[in-house]
Amino acid sequence: MAEGGVRGTERRWRRLRALHTGAVLGFFAFKAATLLVNVQRFPRLRGGAAPPRLPRVSLLVPARNEAHTLPRTLPGLLVQGADEVLVLDDGSADGTAGVARELGAQVLEGRPLPPGWYGKPWACQQLGEAARGDVLVFTDADVSWYPGALNAVLHRLERSGADLLTVLPRPERLTPGARLLTPLVDVVVLSFLPYPFLQSRLPLATTANGQVMAFCREAYGALGGYGAVRAELLEDTVFARHLKRAGHRVEQALGQGQIGVTMYPSYRESVAGFGKNALGVHLDSRVLLVASAVWHLLAYTLPWLLPARSPAQRAVRFLTLTERTAVNLLTGRRQPADWLEGLFGPLTPLFALPAYGLALGRRVEWKGRVYEQRPASRQKASREAVKGALRPENTASAPRR
Repeated sequence: MAEGGVRGTERRWRRLRALHTGAVLGFFAFKAATLLVNVQRFPRLRGGAAPPRLPRVSLLVPARNEAHTLPRTLPGLLVQGADEVLVLDDGSADGTAGVARELGAQVLEGRPLPPGWYGKPWACQQLGEAARGDVLVFTDADVSWYPGALNAVLHRLERSGADLLTVLPRPERLTPGARLLTPLVDVVVLSFLPYPFLQSRLPLATTANGQVMAFCREAYGALGGYGAVRAELLEDTVFARHLKRAGHRVEQALGQGQIGVTMYPSYRESVAGFGKNALGVHLDSRVLLVASAVWHLLAYTLPWLLPARSPAQRAVRFLTLTERTAVNLLTGRRQPADWLEGLFGPLTPLFALPAYGLALGRRVEWKGRVYEQRPASRQKASREAVKGALRPENTASAPRR
């Protein structure tokens, strides 16, 4: 009886293991298929001449305590040929405004944060109000624009007919600690979101990256600017969803060699950044957030804790090591350290656990400000702001392209 019980347990364990292996292989098959689609279809910025009809362009930089970053990134912005480059000093304590002025930018002093607003949406709203361009390009202070990048953005914006072009800059200058999590932005977009799906009419079928957001003014103004996402931590993607819901077109592109970013200088800051955004990425659902954390441990880490006796189990291990490398090839990151990033695959879910923990909290801290994570109230505020902006009396005077 005891022997039969042992054999029964072994059979159940083998069935469970086979089910796990099959599910993980299916998961990686979906991600591989998505990546292959995006290799063919996902737009890349290309260098070249400016479009024949050059619009007035405003380059807009919200900056909070970026005095150490601007000397590296702002000169590249200033030579892009935009009609204006505005830097908004969002209550910095490190001399950001003085550094920006010395480098030659026009600097705006940010007004105090009003009740009901989060920091970055408020900074961007002020920039949008001050800008004079027909195309408003919001870009973070840690983003590097290389020669010809603005022409590439304008060319893509005109060719696509989009009302918002959002760019994923290529990660660069990564420290060993930053490599653990920072490149996952590209992994999530390029292996989970097929480009044809992003171009569907479903509002939820979109993504955006606040590091580079190029709006046609008419569409931007129709929603009331960043007032539509005044209390959103994931303001970029939520703004894109609102635009899509209102009938506007949203386009994504890879920055390639035109636009790069040094997002987080360390693992600790990566955890804080991902923790700030993780709940919004998971549709403001803590259940989905926890399920995601558990599944990624099962898919990437557990196969290395169990014996790999079958070809399928060995294939799973191989896929956990190669996924990030494949994504890096698509984004143009081909240095030896970029190839070796794939080795982090089995450990990545463990490195991400602190970020999940932060996202599960009721409050998150970012750049010296503390924000409440109240998804229901945020969504209600966003819906009300968009409805107000889209009333006929508010849209009748919207500027035209």
